[in-house]
Amino acid sequence: MGVRREGRWILDRIDWAVDAGQRWAVVGPNGSGKTTVVRVASTYLWPSRGSVTVLGETIGRTDARELRRRIGYVSSALAPEIDPALPAIDVVISARHAALAPWWSRFEAEDRDRAAAGLARLGLAGFEARTFGSLSSGEAGRVLIARTLMTEPELLLLDEPAAGLDLGAREDLLGRLTTLAQGPIPAIVLVTHHLEEIPAGFDRALILRAGQVLAGGPIAGVLTSANLGAAFGLPLEVEARAGRYAARAAAP
Repeated sequence: MGVRREGRWILDRIDWAVDAGQRWAVVGPNGSGKTTVVRVASTYLWPSRGSVTVLGETIGRTDARELRRRIGYVSSALAPEIDPALPAIDVVISARHAALAPWWSRFEAEDRDRAAAGLARLGLAGFEARTFGSLSSGEAGRVLIARTLMTEPELLLLDEPAAGLDLGAREDLLGRLTTLAQGPIPAIVLVTHHLEEIPAGFDRALILRAGQVLAGGPIAGVLTSANLGAAFGLPLEVEARAGRYAARAAAP
């Protein structure tokens, strides 16, 4: 599979499969194609060549609107599209009809209960009436994740969910994502620049460099000093502890 934009291949010769039950971390430097990969998987971007099958449906040969109802997709690019005056519970409940606002849809009491339960699951019980624009970056990110869980997705795509968070907010979020990874969601893919943002419990990793796969497979064999050093172009030391990873420049 490849994606070409403005005369260049931003993804090229990508051959990657995510199976049910797997938890993948996609890492690599800026411009390596990480976000593009998950945008293709979310059906919001079609490949320029090759074929992509998501949840048994081939992109371009199925109704993408219906397929998206089966996919949970969290991206920081979504936040500016949401009316900041919307209460958090309405941000969540609107996912029931793949919309950004609830004004044109009808919802049952059980939909509202499900949305409230989703907020509570992400540590936001009592936030139902808080407007989206009044939330911190970490709180808004958790509302967006609760929104994706509203439809019980078969595939959850998380594009840099911890970006911009301070240490406390990041660790709180990663703890909740670790719990999600242990739950019933069939498959999860998380994009990040930083190994420290990979939750414990993720069992696969894909490293991209310049739009191509540098390495992919079981996480312990992929997130190595040699692979990450090759991806980022400098000597790195990778450390694993209690299911979490960290990387730093190698000592001279």
